[in-house]
Amino acid sequence: MKTKKFLAVMAASVLCLSMASCGDSSSGDESKSGDSKSSGKTIKVGIINNDPNESGYRTANDKDLKATFTKDNGYDASFKYSLKNDEQIDYAKKFIQDEVDYLLLSAADTSGWDGVLEDAKKAGVKVILFDRTIDASEDLYEASIVSDMDKEGETAVKWLKDQGLKEYNIIHIQGVMGSAAQKGRSGALLKEAEASGWNIITSQTAEWNAEKAQQIVESQISSGKKPNVIYAENDDMAKGAVAALDKNNISHGVGKDCIVMGFDCNKWALEELLKKNWNYDGQCNPFQSSYIDDVIKKLEKGEKIEKKTIVMEEKGFDADKITQEDVDKYGI
Repeated sequence: MKTKKFLAVMAASVLCLSMASCGDSSSGDESKSGDSKSSGKTIKVGIINNDPNESGYRTANDKDLKATFTKDNGYDASFKYSLKNDEQIDYAKKFIQDEVDYLLLSAADTSGWDGVLEDAKKAGVKVILFDRTIDASEDLYEASIVSDMDKEGETAVKWLKDQGLKEYNIIHIQGVMGSAAQKGRSGALLKEAEASGWNIITSQTAEWNAEKAQQIVESQISSGKKPNVIYAENDDMAKGAVAALDKNNISHGVGKDCIVMGFDCNKWALEELLKKNWNYDGQCNPFQSSYIDDVIKKLEKGEKIEKKTIVMEEKGFDADKITQEDVDKYGI
């Protein structure tokens, strides 16, 4: 009888320990159910971006994405790069075939995406836009984390108009044609130039490239067309334009012969404003990965994204007002 009683007590103890252990494990899993890393779930992500060597902005953008979408953070991420829309679309098709969970897209061009995004939707691949908008129905993507490129252009052009120049002779250096950044920054300038009678000496694309921008400006100066405004749609192109001005002994910056305007707020560009060698720089925020990560976490929990378009606030900097604190805080 004692033996039977002893065995019964031992069995009950083992059962109790087993249940307690299971209970602890269940409790731990539930408290971390929204964390892909803790739950052991790996989220497969395909990221399509522009060439990281395109500009300082793009380098910072790519670095920011790579720092967030890591194995340690619960992601299996693949990256593809191109400045051409057709190549990006081919990459998107391949990611869909590879059955990624999410397709993250910074489109080279705003148009042409409907077909492949419809394919993504049918395949259950969730699409998140970053950096640039596209001309497609909102039901084809989960969220769009972007800069307001139109506002960037409008803010810069308002600043230029407020300078009250006797005449405006502008060399307009455009980014990659068809991109959201080019459309927003070009659109505002061309609209105001037509309304106010400003002289656009030339509008040409340098495809975000400093050397091409320098060639454009040198060509115009050689033909006898002297600018008093350089409106370059990114800092690298502004830098190339300044090299052409220097080569032709045209002074630039605050109180000089030629106003220099750029976009992106590279730290070295803001330092040029601080030295008063440039006049204006428009901010374009490259740090979007935390916004994207937050959207993905909400979707993984089954939550609804209330606002599809998430616009980041951005500034425009004037050489007469910028401080070292601004350079340190906003320079990329």
